[in-house]
Formats: sequence, C-alpha cells, structure tokens
Amino acid sequence: MRGQFGTLGGTCRPPHRFKVLVAAEQTPVRSIHERSSGVRAWPIWKLRDWLLWKLPDWLLAFVIVVVLSDAVVLGLAASSVTLHARDLALFAGLLASSAATVELTRRVGENNGVAKDVYATWELPAALLLPLVYVPVLPIVRMALTQWRVHRGAPFRRVFSAAAVGLSYVAAAFAFHALIRLAPGAAAHPASHALAWMLVAAACAAVQWTTNQVLIGTAVKGSNPDVRLRDELFARETLYNDVTELCVAVIVTFCVASSVIALVFAFPFITLLQRSVRHAGLVQDSRVDAKTGLLNAATWDRGASTEVARAVRTKTALAIALLDIDRFKVINDTYGHLVGDQVLKEIARTVTSMLREYDLAGRFGGEEFSLLLPQTRAVNAMRIAERIRSNIAALSIIAPGALGGERVQVTVSIGVAALDSGTERTFAQLMSAADAALYRAKGSGRDQVQMISTTRGLSAVSGTPRGLNGGARDDQPRDDQAPAESSVSRRARTS
Repeated sequence: MRGQFGTLGGTCRPPHRFKVLVAAEQTPVRSIHERSSGVRAWPIWKLRDWLLWKLPDWLLAFVIVVVLSDAVVLGLAASSVTLHARDLALFAGLLASSAATVELTRRVGENNGVAKDVYATWELPAALLLPLVYVPVLPIVRMALTQWRVHRGAPFRRVFSAAAVGLSYVAAAFAFHALIRLAPGAAAHPASHALAWMLVAAACAAVQWTTNQVLIGTAVKGSNPDVRLRDELFARETLYNDVTELCVAVIVTFCVASSVIALVFAFPFITLLQRSVRHAGLVQDSRVDAKTGLLNAATWDRGASTEVARAVRTKTALAIALLDIDRFKVINDTYGHLVGDQVLKEIARTVTSMLREYDLAGRFGGEEFSLLLPQTRAVNAMRIAERIRSNIAALSIIAPGALGGERVQVTVSIGVAALDSGTERTFAQLMSAADAALYRAKGSGRDQVQMISTTRGLSAVSGTPRGLNGGARDDQPRDDQAPAESSVSRRARTS
C-alpha cells in the first residue's frame, strides 16, 4: 500500500533533450566497454551522473532532510535500546514475513508508477509492539531486498522511500504510546481491552498513512509537476485497497500482541491480499496504452459511447475530437522510432495537461488520438482543440544529430464533431463526422482544426490552411485517384 518514490518509472526524469541524447549515445561498443570496466562502471562511483543532482534544489533539500531525519531517529533509538528475547523473536518473525512477501513479487516484478504493496501488515505491528529502534529497520531491509531481488531502480529513490516509510511508522509509534494511555491497562492486556486497543491502533494506522502520503506525494509532485496525485495516490480503487490493508494490519497487530505464532496463520491471508492488489494493477494496465499512458482504443470506445448515450438522454452538449500527427512516418524514417515514441509521449502529456478531469483521452491508432469532451458546446470544443494544436506545434523535442541535436517539428490535424444539446445522434455518427472533419483538415494543408456540427450543418476551421495555396499535401488525393478511405470506415470494415 505504501507509495514508493523509488519505484516511480516517470519520476525525477531528466529533460527531454537529455533523454533522447542518452538513448542515442548508448551504443553497443560503449555498453561493452562499461560492462568490462568492472567497479569503475558501477553507478555508485559515478557521483556526478546520479539523477539525484538533477532534482530541483528545494526537492533535493527535502529528500536529504527526510533521509537524515530517519537516520537520526534510528541512531538515537539505537543508543538507548535494551534488547529482549521476545522483541528479537517478534522482529525476526516480522522480518521473515516481509522478506517472503518481497520474494513472492519476483516473478511478476514491480509495478510502474507509484507502487502499492501490503507491507503495512508486517510493519505496523513493529511500530506498535516493538521498541522504536526496530521501526525504521524493517523498511530499510525491505527496500534493500526489493532492489536486490526484484528490480534495480535508482538507489537514491530506494533510500528516500525507506526513509519516508520509516518516518511514517515512527509517527505511528509515537501516536500509539500517547493514545494508549487513555485506556488504562490496554497496553499490557490487549485482549481484555480489545475495543479500545483496536481503536487506538486504527488511529495510529491513519497517522502512518497520512504521513506517508504527504512525504511521498511531495516528492512525486516535485519531481513531475504534470502528475495527478489524485490518480496516483487518491483514486477510488487505490483508497479502497489502502483501507482494506490497514484494517488487516490492525487485526494482525492485535493477534500478534497475544502470540507471535499468529504470523504463521496470517501469512496466507496476506499473500491473498497481495494478489488482489496486483489484480487491481493488472486491470488498470489492461485499460491504458502502455506507450502513452492514455486509454487504449477499446476502453475509450466503451467510455465514450456511454457518455454520448448519457448526453442524448440528458439533452446536454458534447464533442468528440480526433487528432492525427502530420507526417509521422517521415519523423520515424528521418529520426528513428525512439524519437517517434518520444513524440507520441509528449503529445499524450500535452493533451492530458490541457483536458479536464472528466474528459476522456485515448490512443485511437498508431499516430491517432481520440478525445471526448462532455458538456462542451461546439464553440468551446473548437477552442480546446485549437489550444491543443498550438501547444503541440510549440513542443521542443530534440533528436540526436552531428551538431548536438536537431529540433523535431511536430504538428497535428484535428477533426471535431459537436453534438448540440437536445439532439439525438449515435456514437458512430459522431465518430464518422469527426473523422470526416479530420480528413478535411489533412487534405486542406494539415496543422489545423476542422469542425462539423452534426445537427446544424455548421463548419469551422482553425489554424493555418497551407495546402490551399499550393503547399505540399501528401494526404490529399490527386485528381486521378479515388479519395482515401476514412479511418473509421476502415475500422468498421475490418473489425
């Protein structure tokens, strides 16, 4: 459940120019040389190449403060601890359970994005039942095992994740020792004061969750301002899994307070919970396009058709837009497919940043994107599409070149179909109209927006129609050719 800064695939990434050039510079000869250099090529010795130094100054300071705070707490707690056999036995049992849970993730690997896990069921008992020195140790060992056995991510992200999680459990430990005094006798005899003890434990679990979300959320947002914390940390399915895990963690903690042997019986249930968390992640992955992070075509179609039916039923306005990258094959042939993939990702990021939370954006095809704009009139849909077009045209994507890099000029053509409020049109009719508008935009010179209103017969154009004055128009058919078949027609015929 704990979000891990160390597992963010898109976090703390260098600027886009850097990314493309790195991909280009990684030649087979260089790779072989680095592998043959032994420890000299080990990233820990290349201090200047650490991604840590590429963080904003305030975020770098934040990461350092969190890590040092965790280290100070561990050092102070270790200087005054008294070892007891019972505490060591409980810690060994919790550590073994956590390590076994890490081992179970080896085959499926680690999720991209903010990782969600079930380790609270082993780490919350340590925070509430053991001396403070044991509390930060469990996350440290767990992150080290994950780095070694599951996936080798950026070391500083693992260190920060361990420190953030450790501090959140330290906060829960302090809260427990403060609140349990309100129920006399509950600390020594949990079974005799079950209700009070579990309420205190639940409150401490909430403290831990809140602290963890604040620390991780700050790092995530600081390293990637475009990320939506609501989607990463506070989505409905994510919150449901978090609450479920915390409830199970409170139950396990209560049982372990009576007997360490409870860990043996709890482990199978925790593995089942872990599978359910993984299943939710797999369901989410099946809905999105892996390359762009947008909805895939099937998921977008289902969501868009539902919204169109709702708009017709409630007599509200709605618009659909189809976006196609101009001369995308030329970009791939000229600069390579890695740059082409970067173009797709940048366009997806631009589109997402300019839409509302309830709009739907999907990858319709290879270089085609589809947008659904609920409660949007024709004139507003036209403005949104034009804003997207102009922002994409202004993108600065650098491809590797002999002189240090070349800017890739990217433009898009957009076709918009608007459904006026109080009218009835089907999803297929709107898609056909949007595709016709897109085809007209491509044939009129590209880098523009064309719109068709399916109810009033209105037509509008935005952008710079260059093809009408003799410019190159690769997509417009010649007089001796039949018009090209629209993409919607092709999909309907081949599906």
